[in-house]
Amino acid sequence: MNVPSNLKYTKDHEWILIEGDVATIGITDFAQSELGDIVYVEVESLDETMKMEEVFGTVEAVKTVSDLFLPLSGEIIEFNESLETEPEKVNSDPYGDGWMIKVRISNSEEVEQLLDDSAYKELIGG
Repeated sequence: MNVPSNLKYTKDHEWILIEGDVATIGITDFAQSELGDIVYVEVESLDETMKMEEVFGTVEAVKTVSDLFLPLSGEIIEFNESLETEPEKVNSDPYGDGWMIKVRISNSEEVEQLLDDSAYKELIGG
């Protein structure tokens, strides 16, 4: 299971790459493998300011639909529009081309609540 050490993670199996005050967010390799073939990613919260742990979208796999929870409070400033036509990128490259949203972080103190790679590996039994 791929768990890059330069990222932060949540108990909801999302990864976060923090660059200044912008966080790029997607779901982890573990999450995409548990979900199976992803057929649709929906994010209707673009340009909205939301609180940590609010639902910002959904990911639909062949057998299930899962909510996506915002790991940090802030404004959703970008959606990976390539996922509209190629949602399978979340399966093939969850930490690269399969990223989902970018958020302008409004409360940097929340970053301390995120998991590091070793804590996330422990959570998934790695």
